[in-house]
Amino acid sequence: MSLPDDRLTNFRDYECLGEPEGVTWQWQSWEGLPYLTCSLLEGWQHGFFTAPFSPRTPIDLVEVLSPGAPVYRVKQVHGNAVLKTGQVAPVSASGLGAETGNQIYAEADGLVAEREFEAIWVCTADCVPVLIADDRTGLTAAVHAGWRGTAAKILPEAIAQLVAVGSQLENLRIAMGPAIARQVYQVSVEVAAELGATITPKGAVSVTADSILEFLHQLPQTPVLADPEPGKVRLDVRRCNALQLQQLGIHVSQVAIAPHCTYSDSERFFSYRREPLKKVQWSGIVSGGSTTTSRR
Repeated sequence: MSLPDDRLTNFRDYECLGEPEGVTWQWQSWEGLPYLTCSLLEGWQHGFFTAPFSPRTPIDLVEVLSPGAPVYRVKQVHGNAVLKTGQVAPVSASGLGAETGNQIYAEADGLVAEREFEAIWVCTADCVPVLIADDRTGLTAAVHAGWRGTAAKILPEAIAQLVAVGSQLENLRIAMGPAIARQVYQVSVEVAAELGATITPKGAVSVTADSILEFLHQLPQTPVLADPEPGKVRLDVRRCNALQLQQLGIHVSQVAIAPHCTYSDSERFFSYRREPLKKVQWSGIVSGGSTTTSRR
């Protein structure tokens, strides 16, 4: 099957996705520990934290970004539920500054801040951490997008939640942090097709896995690579999320993808695919376009 040029036109702008003009990723340091920031979100205190920060949790990490900001997190379940901060209780701390062990967290994989000066957090180990900010309202969202959540279109759901509280698509700035890269993420053809179905235009191909994979392979920056093992391919989950954003009408200049792979960089990141341990790195952002100076 040869895909007509008009079916590919809408994806052409994404050939250079991950490096919008003028956007940079910077390593910051706090007490000698590295975390990553993106210039696209420079108006907001934010960070994609690394493995050396473990076992610190958001109640500790908020001190790096905006000390005193209320902290919000959820129990992540690899779904597409996105909650607003008004629907969950802020994290409470024990006397030692750690999260209390008896706190029960709402089940979801995304949070949207409803007010200024709220710190929202997600954790990942190969999945995609996504931080979103609105440069008009100052409001923010944080999303955990694994392959299951991506297949369920969690990022479009988070965008819809922001729109529901007053955001306009053209005002959003979206940064996807370190995650497992396409070159090393082997999945089944069925998994790749499930994600591919979310970005395949209706009527462009039949709904078989082979047809969807063939469509994906023809995209200018395909999210899949061939794999020598039968029934397997290599998958770029961040690219799939970016293409879902493109379908919403979000321009390439509004999206940045970190050039870091959790699987390949064992010094900085935990990777469940590399070592199946229950260890994560946290990513967080503070709403309101805070100018509070980070403690670096």
